[in-house]
Amino acid sequence: MSNKLFLILLLVMGSVRLQAQENTSHQIHLMPWPQEMKTNDSNFSITEDFSVFIHGEQDKYTRISKAAVRFIRYMTDKSGVFVTQGFPNAKGVAASSASLHIYVDTEANIMMGIDESYTLTVTDTGMEIHATTDVGAMHGLSTLLQLIKADKGGYVFTGIEIKDEPRFVWRGLMMDVARHFMPIDVVKRNIDAMALVKLNVFHWHLSDDQGFRVETKTLPELYKKASDGLYYTQAEIKDIVKYADDRGIRVVPEFDVPGHGSAFLTAFPELGSKKGMTYSVERNSGIFDPTLDPTNEKTYEFLDTLFKEVAPLFTDVYFHIGGDENEGKHWHENPEIQQFMKENKLKDNHELQTYFNIRLEKILAKYGKSLMGWEEIMTPNMPKSALIHSWRGVNEGMQPGESLIKAVKNGYQTILSNGYYIDLLLSVEDHYLVDPMPDVTLTDKEAKRILGGEATMWAELVTPLTVDSRIWPRTAAIAERFWSAQEVRDIDHMYERLNTVSQFLELVGIQHLKSQEYLLRNISNYQDTHGLRQLTTISEPFKIYSRNAGGTQYKTYSPFTLFADACIADAKAVRSFRKLVDAYVDQSDQTVKEDLMRYFKAWGAIADQLKTIEPHAPLVSRVIPYAERVGEIAVISEKAIENKRISEEELQRLKALLEQKEDPEVNLDVELAVTKDIMKLAEYLAKN
Repeated sequence: MSNKLFLILLLVMGSVRLQAQENTSHQIHLMPWPQEMKTNDSNFSITEDFSVFIHGEQDKYTRISKAAVRFIRYMTDKSGVFVTQGFPNAKGVAASSASLHIYVDTEANIMMGIDESYTLTVTDTGMEIHATTDVGAMHGLSTLLQLIKADKGGYVFTGIEIKDEPRFVWRGLMMDVARHFMPIDVVKRNIDAMALVKLNVFHWHLSDDQGFRVETKTLPELYKKASDGLYYTQAEIKDIVKYADDRGIRVVPEFDVPGHGSAFLTAFPELGSKKGMTYSVERNSGIFDPTLDPTNEKTYEFLDTLFKEVAPLFTDVYFHIGGDENEGKHWHENPEIQQFMKENKLKDNHELQTYFNIRLEKILAKYGKSLMGWEEIMTPNMPKSALIHSWRGVNEGMQPGESLIKAVKNGYQTILSNGYYIDLLLSVEDHYLVDPMPDVTLTDKEAKRILGGEATMWAELVTPLTVDSRIWPRTAAIAERFWSAQEVRDIDHMYERLNTVSQFLELVGIQHLKSQEYLLRNISNYQDTHGLRQLTTISEPFKIYSRNAGGTQYKTYSPFTLFADACIADAKAVRSFRKLVDAYVDQSDQTVKEDLMRYFKAWGAIADQLKTIEPHAPLVSRVIPYAERVGEIAVISEKAIENKRISEEELQRLKALLEQKEDPEVNLDVELAVTKDIMKLAEYLAKN
């Protein structure tokens, strides 16, 4: 064989191997996607003799030992295998015979910037995780859990070699428990889900106009008068912090001041900026006027007392003071505050709030805490030690990432939430394509000040029943943006993997799938839910705060068990239907016609099914007019695609139906998520 021919053969073989590698990697459904990964042809089978051995001084590694126990439990729940050994380093089991070997150099103190890297190897003879810290090893276990797959009548771990580390040090989820209180079990299961997708900061929003949620022994009026009896005891706070620590997750508390102050002032009205006013806990949503008085020394004595007591409950150095959305109406109306501003040469409310924030920064420093707050705290006089939380977007007159860029250029460390407001109920790809690193030129020093980001779950329209379905699985995709390489942006691949990670989220306790089934049973009054379920696959809740516009339609005690609550941001059938329409219209693919017809037939039958259960299900009555409209849309569309044409009269009727809004008195609050796709199909057929 000539050298030239041999070289060509090598290149061809290499190309085939590369293509095979790419094809194999797309069968791996990990999230977040690892930094470096190489698959192999082997699998490791899960059998009854599965065992784990942690190398080193195991007594020092309690965190990884607990994590290994949880891993074994998840593995056996998934596989159904009765393992002989349910704990790592079991007596009588030789290290050499272990299925999984974990090598850890040190147990980390949970703080920002620790080494979270790991390597993972899976072959048919065994598995190994190597990490500098136990936190890195736990990330390896999270990855390994997602590598479980069914194979030949059993379950196996996919053969692989991974070298992995996070792109950003701050990868968070904020949970608002003030608007709607979230019990301990809800918080814990969401922390478990965070660990699965390698998030490492739980930002706990503990006070707002609608409630103060922490037991205080020095200021008991706060939780007695402003919590409706729904609060966390100090023992429960410590338990959550320890629970998160065991999973490598930091807990950052937020007590929002000086605005969003209704709950504070319900208990201590004398600290308010409007004297003689009787304050009460808010039941509606929105931005309200009650604000702490920054010119009153008693305000700082109060906050010093509060922070002195609550700061030690949280082990993390950062303490979030909120600082957002203070319009200062009561400051304008108070002559004493206006006089104070003149005497102290404070030209506007922003400078007055900066005065307030600087006082708080000094109070927190006494208790070993570093201040962070929403982007409104950033002013020329704010100490550079403050961490700026960027959140405002186009709706607030800001360009995406504008405050984040301003912060890093002014010397502040910062994290990004603009683009990750999951309560907006946008599609997952809207969040997935937002990156904490802006597309502008930054120096290396400026770029390092961008620590990462947080998904934010504000709770005006969620309860413990629905919160999981609003956070997950979309936040898993956001977690990937914080962890994985910037170029990991393939939308189709993301959706493909998100479906699998959703199943693993349920394995670790998240109730995003379970809660929908309950809601549908409740709406149907425990009758047949088939029609309702069909309707949820093409219906999505109103987005960008258009549900409950003005904040008064729903109160904190209103029912959140309606059809809109059973729907999710990424309705199940929308993406597959869109692909069929695109294939039919853009590629003239007639083979998808029958698939489109099946969708239309199914949607056309929904209203009749709902009418059969309506007599014994009052809540279904609200849904039927919408289902009838969907049915008529389906009938027109089915006829059009069957005839390969649509008349002008039918086209105009279809447009009218697609543009029709639901009766606001019905409170259905959903939109037909396939509207644009049906219109695209109809306009194509109208041209024929």
